[in-house]
Amino acid sequence: MSERNFTVIENTFITLADGTRLAARMWMPENAENDPVPAVFEFLPYRKGDGTCVRDEATYPEFAKAGIAGVRVDIRGSGESDGVIDGEYSELELANACELIAWIADQQWCNGSVGMMGISWGGFNCLQVAALNPPALKAVISIASTVDRYNDDIHYKNGCQLAAQLSWAATMLAYQSRTPDPALVGDDWRAMWLHRLKEEPFFLEEWLQHQTRDDFWKHASICEDFDAVKIPSMVLAGWADGYRNTPMRAIEGMPDRSKALIGPWVHKYPHFAWPKPRADFTGEAIKWWNKWLRGDDNGMEDLPQMRAYILDGIKPALRRDYDPGFWIAMDTWTRPDTKTMVVNAGELSFDAGKSDEPAADIYLKSPLDTGTSAGEYFTLKPDVEMAIDQRGDDAGSLVFETAPLEAEVDLLGRPVLTVDLECDADWSNLCARLVDVHPDGTATRVSFGVLNLAHRDPDANYNDPQPMPRGQKVTIKLVLDACGYRFNAGHRMRLALSTSYWPMILPPPFDAGLTIAPSSIRFDLPLLGEHEVIEVKEPDNPDPLPKYIEHKPSRTERSVHRNLTQNETRYRIYEDTGLNEHPGSRLATRQVRSETWTINPLDPNTVCGEAAWTCDLERDDWSVRTDCHAELRCDRDNWYVSAWVIGYEGAEQVFEKKWEKTIPRNFM
Repeated sequence: MSERNFTVIENTFITLADGTRLAARMWMPENAENDPVPAVFEFLPYRKGDGTCVRDEATYPEFAKAGIAGVRVDIRGSGESDGVIDGEYSELELANACELIAWIADQQWCNGSVGMMGISWGGFNCLQVAALNPPALKAVISIASTVDRYNDDIHYKNGCQLAAQLSWAATMLAYQSRTPDPALVGDDWRAMWLHRLKEEPFFLEEWLQHQTRDDFWKHASICEDFDAVKIPSMVLAGWADGYRNTPMRAIEGMPDRSKALIGPWVHKYPHFAWPKPRADFTGEAIKWWNKWLRGDDNGMEDLPQMRAYILDGIKPALRRDYDPGFWIAMDTWTRPDTKTMVVNAGELSFDAGKSDEPAADIYLKSPLDTGTSAGEYFTLKPDVEMAIDQRGDDAGSLVFETAPLEAEVDLLGRPVLTVDLECDADWSNLCARLVDVHPDGTATRVSFGVLNLAHRDPDANYNDPQPMPRGQKVTIKLVLDACGYRFNAGHRMRLALSTSYWPMILPPPFDAGLTIAPSSIRFDLPLLGEHEVIEVKEPDNPDPLPKYIEHKPSRTERSVHRNLTQNETRYRIYEDTGLNEHPGSRLATRQVRSETWTINPLDPNTVCGEAAWTCDLERDDWSVRTDCHAELRCDRDNWYVSAWVIGYEGAEQVFEKKWEKTIPRNFM
């Protein structure tokens, strides 16, 4: 098929029934008015003009060449869209998405069939919208997303609070503080901007008032009713990302209408992600859309249910350009067979035989700054955002490891730890890590899991925390994140347990210890079952991202500083995107993020997170800037949340707003 010419509509407004205008960027195949085409819709708050434009320009032109229109719309209060955002995946957002799908399907240039796609926020809401069954929506592609907003997003994980919750709240405060583009909205830009600054929420206030998995989090979590999603869904993720569980959960919950693809990647689209190898995402997506939006008989319904890249003994590095491994496929995914490891004579072993003398209990209380080798919860770059050499965190953990393996062990699935333990406080956090110890001692994190022990009862579904009984051992089950990994012969397998995983996980209000019974440990590893080794096509274009004009270079720093005199550990992140100009719009943008976490390793109530952003936009002699700052502190009883945003037009301050809130801790 020859490539179709297309035009780009840089900005158009779609007016909703309530009068709100939402801004869209569109890629329109030639002659679509006379020869209608299917359309792919993406709905995000990340600004089509200067936020996602790089990745959009690497993707939607390929769709348009194949005769598929692209419609990229900014959520209200974002970019050039009217109004103010009202939260994540709100009822209003999802209703707007359904209305937009109906509008697209009704256009003369559309054949009436719409697909929905996205990564992260867009990957979330396309599955959520699919569960609402708008008639014109025929298929979705969801990348780096979740089906459970409480347990598998940036807020909470198995009852533990993620530091990413503050980080992302600060990010959204900064993102939503940016002005509409005067070149697109005219003289209204200033009034729109000031209204947005005045009315935008600070998301952390709402998120932290829901510390259990209540109705707030059940809303838009499609795992509540997988049967509601009735259309074909392709679900993708990367092992280097925090959202690695979703493809497996999707094909387990929707086995007859979903396909999974998991690569080695960080939180990026597979055709330009790291670590390599990449996948030909645009080519495969076009076939997917042609099948479900056009009715092509191209066999996409017969894709293997599971395709995954099995990492082969990888090592941490300052930058991982390529991860060794191999692709496998399974026509039908079933829960994997497991191989159980136990602790025998102090050693992790596949031998279920017990020594004559049961092992003595071991008391574990990790330094509160254990966890600085964990990297980010979700990673955007293949550098030290990813988990680094684990030996530093292992030093604050209780570790059990095997003798050198005599043969390779291949895993695909979610490891499960069962252990009997006693807690000397009402609750504690427990972290478990599966680690590959290389012959030279280097330690690679393969998988990890965390659990707030107040949420140990699976029947409570994280909505009814209870204190641990004193003086009594309790059997705990902890499910780790999914992994696809080969442990090579000569390597050791290590199980590392800790009561802290800071700063990724915030500590409870007391420095609790655990008494662990090693003889009770059962570590079930998911074996790679029957499979086919396959090839996954890489992109024809190895570097699809467009190049913009760089006026100032980018810079990234990440450091851990331990002040032994003050007994304080400081974890600092600094990212500067540089100043970059879009050659078409001539809009130049820059974002600078600084985030710092501090803690006294002996006092959990000293934990403090501060996140600051500066966002600059300029064109010719016009410039605006917003400075945003968010902070989270605590004591034994409360979380203390604060934030502020200041807006500047040129050198003149034109706006300031502050937030402050005290929120009681709820077993967290």
